[in-house]
Amino acid sequence: MASSDLLIFNSKGIYCPQAEVYLDPWKPVKCAIITHGHSDHSRYGNVHYLTHHNNIPIIRHRLGDINVQGVSWNEPFHINGVKFSLHPAGHIVGSSQVRVEYKGEVWVFTGDYKTENDGVCTPYESIQCNTMITECTFGLPAFKWKNQTSVFEEINTWCQNNKEEGKTSVLLGYTLGKAQRILKHLDPSVGKIFTHGAVENMTEVIRPIVNMPQTTLITKEVTAKEIRGNIVIAPPSAHGSPWIRKLVPFETRTCSGWMAFRGARARRATDKGFVLSDHCDWQGLLHSIQASNATRVICTHGYTDIFSRYLCELGYDASVENTHYEGEKEDNSGVETAQAS
Repeated sequence: MASSDLLIFNSKGIYCPQAEVYLDPWKPVKCAIITHGHSDHSRYGNVHYLTHHNNIPIIRHRLGDINVQGVSWNEPFHINGVKFSLHPAGHIVGSSQVRVEYKGEVWVFTGDYKTENDGVCTPYESIQCNTMITECTFGLPAFKWKNQTSVFEEINTWCQNNKEEGKTSVLLGYTLGKAQRILKHLDPSVGKIFTHGAVENMTEVIRPIVNMPQTTLITKEVTAKEIRGNIVIAPPSAHGSPWIRKLVPFETRTCSGWMAFRGARARRATDKGFVLSDHCDWQGLLHSIQASNATRVICTHGYTDIFSRYLCELGYDASVENTHYEGEKEDNSGVETAQAS
């Protein structure tokens, strides 16, 4: 990258030298603009945090009593002559893209994002820019998502079939984002919805922002008989743990984009999976870049080499930068390992 670039990558994160501000830094800095609440993008130790209003309760739940300022979508703020604004990323509740403008040059850092409206978070907004810094977690042509309506028809049918067989349906998904998306679209007529402690705690943080169905926390007092035949939402880390044995007889299914790969299902040792991701698929990434009218694209976490090479073939000035972001890791349960009952 050129030293004159509006945003540069250094040992601490994505840096705007003119404003002396970092975007989603992976090491402690003085001032950090945070795109969303997942642990690889919002880390402890920064002096001052700036993020969307809806993300404040989420990162405070995770990081404690931090010094944080909230802004609204499309609300411009200026730091040393640089104009910043946050725009919906459609990834999880409160997730943002960061638009950066200086002397007529516009850059956009997408953070993590998806273009399908999931009915939970504010839908993705396309932003015109010169340079786009994009994730490419699922940047392979093999990744092609079904529409959400079809996926939840499959999920609700599976839950109903399990109920008729006297089995509990255990849906595994990241505590922040995926769990709330699952909860929002479950058919309440199928059964009562129980939650793992980590899922319940995060959902309670998000309830003032998004209307969610009622849930029951699984505690020591809740009996196996009460749970049987109903639905449980838990983090991937719960699979194979002593906690899940209380749910016998049950079937599990992981909700993740990685379920599109048979090998990923085998490594997770779950019964099967539903392909449900909070990131763009191959076409979603390409459409987003095309809609931005960017001529330069910087690819971060994911299938960076393959995706950037394809962009170069299409005529973009595409390159790769290494970051500490993880995207939707196959074996990472994210923030959901804490506070489990």
